[in-house]
Amino acid sequence: MIPISRVQIDEATQKLVQEVLLSGQLAQGPMVARFEEHCRAMTDTAHAIAVNNGTTALELALQALDIGPGDEVITTPFTFAATVNAIVHSGAEVRFADVTDDYTIDPAGVEAVINERTKAIMPVHLFGLPSDMNALSTVASKHGLSIIEDAAQSHGATVDGKPVGGYGLACFSFYATKNLSTGEGGVVTTNDDALAEKMRILRNQGMRARYSYEMPGHNYRMMDLVAALGISQFENRPAMEEARRANADRLSKGLADVDALILPFEPEGRRTVWHQYTVRLRPDAAITRDAFMAGLQERGVGCGVYYPKAAYDYDCYRHHPRIHVATCPNAELFAQSVVSLPVHQYLTATDLDTIVSATREVLGC
Repeated sequence: MIPISRVQIDEATQKLVQEVLLSGQLAQGPMVARFEEHCRAMTDTAHAIAVNNGTTALELALQALDIGPGDEVITTPFTFAATVNAIVHSGAEVRFADVTDDYTIDPAGVEAVINERTKAIMPVHLFGLPSDMNALSTVASKHGLSIIEDAAQSHGATVDGKPVGGYGLACFSFYATKNLSTGEGGVVTTNDDALAEKMRILRNQGMRARYSYEMPGHNYRMMDLVAALGISQFENRPAMEEARRANADRLSKGLADVDALILPFEPEGRRTVWHQYTVRLRPDAAITRDAFMAGLQERGVGCGVYYPKAAYDYDCYRHHPRIHVATCPNAELFAQSVVSLPVHQYLTATDLDTIVSATREVLGC
């Protein structure tokens, strides 16, 4: 089976982990500082605050902005549950805007649902593709709103050459299957000195120095062991991105004439990092999504659905008192028709040929 994602720990990473084990400094220490510097450089921002996972990063960003009960945050329903969970757990309310055909939030839809309680916009850079940050920044500036980028899947993505991560606060995940991985881990990036300092205190039980408490805080710290897993990957990031880009290009060329599929694309000025290669079955396709995926798997091609429902279509969210349910036709349609194919950097030429031929065969072309 050609896997939809693959985790591989190289020798350089193993040496860094061993270095931590031998040092006796397992908690937040010099490796975390090195990891943060790589994140800061990747995003071209002044600060990077490492935490224990991507969801924590979102929660920390909301806390730093003092977003809570009575406030609203606008986001997309076509996302992983962590986006919504973080807002709900802050005490704020969730309001949804639909997505465009690139799967990212529609700036016009965002502006249409802004009201006097709106405090922030939380765009999701989905499948590695950044949202239309120029348009969203204009909307946010016009209405005096904060931006929290959910950049969990978009390490290194750019908009007009500017890396994601510097449009306000940005939250990255380093979960096991991400392009850059530490197993678990997260980071918040920002150019705001005061917010960065506040987040460093919040992640450390509210302490600036040991037993010097300044505010009620949390244990959101990243371990040095975790940071060590990610450091060497930053050095290999350009090669990883180019491999994924080349793989996506090979898939797009091989599937360009398949009428049953809508292929992913890059809007002008926005550069994806191909966290996923996500195709969409057309409504008039002669096969169901389940049958399509079963056919791929029978031919040795792994695949996945991210995400099978709009967030508000789950009972726990649809009936939640702080979630405003709204009809988002594009999100609902895409949730019913998307399939992600392998695009990771470890694919061989033979793997790519197999993915293309299996896809064409299942779809009868």
